[in-house]
Amino acid sequence: MFSYHCLNPIAEIGLDRFSTDYKKVATLEEADAVLVRSAAMHDLQLPEHLAAVARAGAGVNNIPLDQCAEQGIVVFNTPGANANGVKELVFAGMLLASRDIVGGIEWVKSVKDEADIAKMAEKQKKEFAGTELAGKKLGVIGLGAIGVKVANAATHLGMDVYGYDPYISVQAAWNLSRSVKHINAVEDIYRECDFITIHVPLMDATKKMINKDAIQMMKKDVIILNFARDLLVDEPAVLDGIAAGKIRKYVSDFPNPVTAGQESVILIPHLGASTAEAEDNCAVMAVDEIMDYMENGNISHSVNYPDCHMGICQTAGRVAIMHRNNKGVIAQYTKILGDADINVSDMFNKTRGNYAYALLDIDAPVTEEVIRQLDAIDDVIRVRVVK
Repeated sequence: MFSYHCLNPIAEIGLDRFSTDYKKVATLEEADAVLVRSAAMHDLQLPEHLAAVARAGAGVNNIPLDQCAEQGIVVFNTPGANANGVKELVFAGMLLASRDIVGGIEWVKSVKDEADIAKMAEKQKKEFAGTELAGKKLGVIGLGAIGVKVANAATHLGMDVYGYDPYISVQAAWNLSRSVKHINAVEDIYRECDFITIHVPLMDATKKMINKDAIQMMKKDVIILNFARDLLVDEPAVLDGIAAGKIRKYVSDFPNPVTAGQESVILIPHLGASTAEAEDNCAVMAVDEIMDYMENGNISHSVNYPDCHMGICQTAGRVAIMHRNNKGVIAQYTKILGDADINVSDMFNKTRGNYAYALLDIDAPVTEEVIRQLDAIDDVIRVRVVK
């Protein structure tokens, strides 16, 4: 029997996927696995027996990844589950920025009691007319699950689409429309595009990548869209660009005191992944990740340990070993198993940064003494008997 705890409300369509081998518990201290959305976990005391954390969403900055890795806790996220909801809002943002739809709506509200409102509208509409998307150049920075969807959809709207991602995955490359021009230097997007939308993870290398220098390269009247993370953009530099007439509009899904209420800034209250469908998709994926890990030791979409897929165990036993990525560790644990006359019939071992994950199918069950010896290896973080 496994136990799980929800730090945030999780869609029932996901929780309903748990089998009768799982029970929901009231506290973190009781849980083998945790599901979370936005709750801050950095100051939480994580119990020693906690095995997995699943983030129902893509961003994991609310989770202490290094601490989890050091405790042998696998952290999952759900990339792509909310991609369509974000994609649709990006296009809403593009339309709101290119045509003054909000201004027009507010004007109509202001004259709602006028008898000749229809005639007034015909005279006033030119103030809100704006420009079309078709024929404009769109630069998509980051071609992950969301970026690919945005790029592909934009081609169907008649936009000339440029895509930049030096680390594009094979899967993303297969899914990308051949109509999207793959750009090798992000500076070309800055120089060429009328719209620029950013879809990269937040890390040291990407923090404030849209900065003063990048803005200086951009075309006059550029529209910048940020539906990824607020810290990807140097927002004071954006406000300077707006004041100088360089930037036409800045659209962001992350309101804050720097940008709220500023001229030519359109702020949306973090709605990108907040559709009912996106929340359902994230919950389903998060639960499936937890179940496959707890029952089979398989890892999909981890952000702190390598992914691993060995299917359902068909042998007498399966053991998972999480260890630091140092030489000689594999030799130590295989020797212990060999000395115990336990044959390894199949094995997975892969590293991710400072950490490694091993999954071993064995022809005889492991004893408590063998587990004790494996745990005693200096660089071993956790040993888990899957079967």
